[in-house]
Amino acid sequence: MPIIAPSVLSADFANLQRDVEMINQSEADWFHVDIMDGVFVPNLSFGLPVTKAIHRHAIKPLDVHLMIVDPDRYVGAFRDAGASMLTVHFEACTHLHRTIEAIHTAGMKAGVAINPHTPAAFLSEVLADLDLVLVMSVNPGFGGQQFIEHTYTKLMDLKRLREVTGSDALIEVDGGVNTSNASRLVESGADALVAGNFVFSSPDPSAAIASMKRV
Repeated sequence: MPIIAPSVLSADFANLQRDVEMINQSEADWFHVDIMDGVFVPNLSFGLPVTKAIHRHAIKPLDVHLMIVDPDRYVGAFRDAGASMLTVHFEACTHLHRTIEAIHTAGMKAGVAINPHTPAAFLSEVLADLDLVLVMSVNPGFGGQQFIEHTYTKLMDLKRLREVTGSDALIEVDGGVNTSNASRLVESGADALVAGNFVFSSPDPSAAIASMKRV
């Protein structure tokens, strides 16, 4: 069964503790925490204080996704805020290998995200050093976008590259994920599925998570 990581960006911020506790009690595996700076992506989300607040109530790992410029500045801060996994964008890092090393040195699992226009092959030199690759199946910055169909091909490319490099990295996909495409995503190579709107717009978010777990 795939790892399910509900994105708290789609939660009800006025009832955030309630939604965190729902995820705790559900069949979800991780919390997916999206950090946006309004520079790397055209939107702002939340930062360290909210991440710390989620961590105080979470009993499952925090999968923190930095959609920000110069993420090296915040590696230690997000470790202190409770991140178990820290994912940075390939497109935002000038010295990606050094950033990956810094995340590991800080005691977290290291992930790298790639935007829809970035080929899987661009990760060939670092894939063996990673714990996670996050494939964006929409352009980052906004929820509710339409899933990009080419993602299936990219997942298959990445799965082959993982075998060639001997990497143990999990493959995660984020954007427009729901029960209609989850099965094909897993068949194409995804190990972990991020779902935001599908979960939190459901009349029963816990049941929505359970349905994804069983694709």
